[in-house]
Parts: sequence; structure tokens; C-alpha cells
Amino acid sequence: MNAPTTTQAFAIESLDAAAAETALPELAEILRDCVANGASVGFMNWNTAADYERFWRDTAAGVASGQVILLIARTGDGIVGTAQLHLISKPNQPHRAEIAKVLVHSRARRQGIGEALMRRAEAIARENGRDLLVLDTDEHGAARRLYNRLGWTEAGTIPRYALMPDGADCGSTFFYKSLA
Repeated sequence: MNAPTTTQAFAIESLDAAAAETALPELAEILRDCVANGASVGFMNWNTAADYERFWRDTAAGVASGQVILLIARTGDGIVGTAQLHLISKPNQPHRAEIAKVLVHSRARRQGIGEALMRRAEAIARENGRDLLVLDTDEHGAARRLYNRLGWTEAGTIPRYALMPDGADCGSTFFYKSLA
């Protein structure tokens, strides 16, 4: 694991695959909480704890393969946020990475955790020779304001791209950021 970067009352850390496996219950709880609070992050209201844990096991496998860098935000109460940096391995895209699953537990929001996770992900992307980042988010979600504030550029919104946890249609807004 990398040394933690402390910001206010939390620290941002990178987890290796073994630490990700150990953190499965806390990571699954963050995902459950975000879905329960209406986040369109690939899951529905009917998904179970087993579904969330399976997702994080697959993420840990991505970490083990070197394709995913898993960041967490930790307070004295445990893990309260997470983000992923997916290093694209296609021969024609060695300069690009994707940000995924920027999640902050509802009990820890509005404390700068999402911003700290994003800034650390950008720094790690640079360290890995990536100078173009992409992501997508719910067109009406609070994360959209965060990405705009951090200098990301909106590329456009695709209507009905996904579903909200309750089954309602959800447009996705795509963003990019040049680190060059």
C-alpha cells in the first residue's frame, strides 16, 4: 500500500488486492449506502450484499492484475469513500485512464472526501504516464458539480444511458480532463 495522504479528518490510501479483499465488508457497505440513497452506479434497489461483495471481489482481481488502482478514504470510523482508476491497456490508448465508482458514504459527505479522492486519482494517473482521463456520471447527480469544479470538461449527455436504482431512466454525462 502507498503511504496515506492525510486531508482534514481522513486519509486517502491505495489498497493492494489483499487489502481490498480484507476491506470487502466496508466497501460493500459504501456501495449499498450509495445505491440506497439513489446513486446510479450500476446496481438496483433489489441487489443484495452478495452482489456488492462480488463486485468488490472482481475489483480486487483488477487490482491484482495491475489494471485497477483502488483508492479509499479512511477516518477513525473506517472506510468512508472510494474511487477507482482504470488504466487502459489497449495498444492505441496508453495515454488514457478512466475514473470509476467515486463513492462516499452518506454519513461522510460534504467534507471534501470526493474531491480528495479525485485529486489523488489524477496524481496517480500522471505517475502512471496517463494524461487523458474520462468518466461518466448521472446527469442530475451531485458529482457533476464536483467534476465541473475540478476542471473536467463535459463532453455530452446520453439520455436513458442507464437506470436509477428504482428503475427510472437515467442520462449519463461524460467528462474528460487533459492532464498534459
